Amino acid sequence: MKEKATKSHKARAHQTVTETFKLKTGRKTIEITTTQQRLSSHAGQATFWGFAHLKKVRELLERALPHRPTSPNALKPVEIALGMIAGIIAGADKLTRVAWLRGDPVLPEILAIKRVPSQSTLSRFLAMFSMAKSLECFRQLWRWSMERLPSRRHGYTVDFDTTGLLHEDGHQQGVHVGHTRIGLKPCLQPMLAVLAEAKLCAQLWLRPGHAHCTNNLLAFTQEFLANLPKHLRLRLIRADSGFFYDPWLSLLEERQLHYIVVADLSLPIKSLLRKTTQWHPSSVRGLEVAEVEYHSRYASCPRRLVIVRRSVDIAARGGGKQLFDCPGYKFQALVTNLPASVSALQVWFDYNGRAGIENVIKELRHGFGLSSLCCQQFFATEAALSLAVFAYNLTILFLRHLGWLDALTIRSLRFRLFQCPALISHRQRRTTLRFAVAPRQRSWWEGVWQKILNPFPNCHAVAQQP
Repeated sequence: MKEKATKSHKARAHQTVTETFKLKTGRKTIEITTTQQRLSSHAGQATFWGFAHLKKVRELLERALPHRPTSPNALKPVEIALGMIAGIIAGADKLTRVAWLRGDPVLPEILAIKRVPSQSTLSRFLAMFSMAKSLECFRQLWRWSMERLPSRRHGYTVDFDTTGLLHEDGHQQGVHVGHTRIGLKPCLQPMLAVLAEAKLCAQLWLRPGHAHCTNNLLAFTQEFLANLPKHLRLRLIRADSGFFYDPWLSLLEERQLHYIVVADLSLPIKSLLRKTTQWHPSSVRGLEVAEVEYHSRYASCPRRLVIVRRSVDIAARGGGKQLFDCPGYKFQALVTNLPASVSALQVWFDYNGRAGIENVIKELRHGFGLSSLCCQQFFATEAALSLAVFAYNLTILFLRHLGWLDALTIRSLRFRLFQCPALISHRQRRTTLRFAVAPRQRSWWEGVWQKILNPFPNCHAVAQQP
């Protein structure tokens, strides 16, 4: 007769019993185990979504997003979009990383959704977008973002720019070899407009990687101007040399908009530099300015050209280009229609403020996954990038609501607010979040919540950190 095989004590253990590991940290040992308590490391996002619910972001997305018939158990488009934005705010830069948050017990509660969408759900949702649906949807989101800004007496400055998003695999629609900061690489080339004073993205269009800076520039500008709220005035439009395009400059002149655009230092302008001898010193050490009227055979009319030269020894960094004909200097040429009352040096000062858009692009690339979000279909990628940029706009408006107008990146927000852990519980039909906040920080957190949940704006700002 065979003996019965005895089971180990681990097989008889209750399912809720977990194995314990021992971690030796020098002089003491820490026991490592698990718990069934509903904990979340992203509960701090409740501050952000408290602001979003106050501003009725859910209702906005319900109006803007495309819909199609689905099964009763399927997530609504607004729930999928909210889940994706929450994932991007948490630091996800790919759809798979957004779906990783499905195990979080708190995010669905504060988002008021059934669950965080899976990768396949996100892919199907983004695949619904076409060119017409994308324009119809996101022009509402851009306008809503701009409508939250106050008017300015002297108006806003708008910066136009493009950026290359590298995709080395190169198998997605629209990914082609184009110009990037590191040379010719497979990429996408989105174009965006940013309100400089608010650091808010006013519009984004995605373009193929081999697109030139001026491709769709006129349509992009006309769409932006048509979508601009009436209470926002434009003071100035700035762009780099890629936008030195006569039809675009003529469009701005027809709309009576002031602009400063870097001129391409081509041969005709180089000849002007050789003939121009009246260099005027400025208050900036090593910088001289000159001003001429430039009329190219490709231009519809003569335009004001401000030429700046800086000593190479002093201008180790910054804009400008060295010319072989004039060694020892860096040159920069700016085309503008600002009146003559604005001095040439002031034109240069005004253009230098355009460097702020580079920080916005850097934040979008590294903080909101702009360089990693990519789908197989072109307009699905554009929808994903647009939702990421809309998440960026929401954080900018969130910071303005708190009175935090200084430079503060999404990474700092995650450490200070969004990644605060909490325990969620349901008792007597009441949901409770218990935040793990140190006693010395609780007064600061109370101030944040009072500022967020107050429906009436006030002038009392909350400190940026405890």
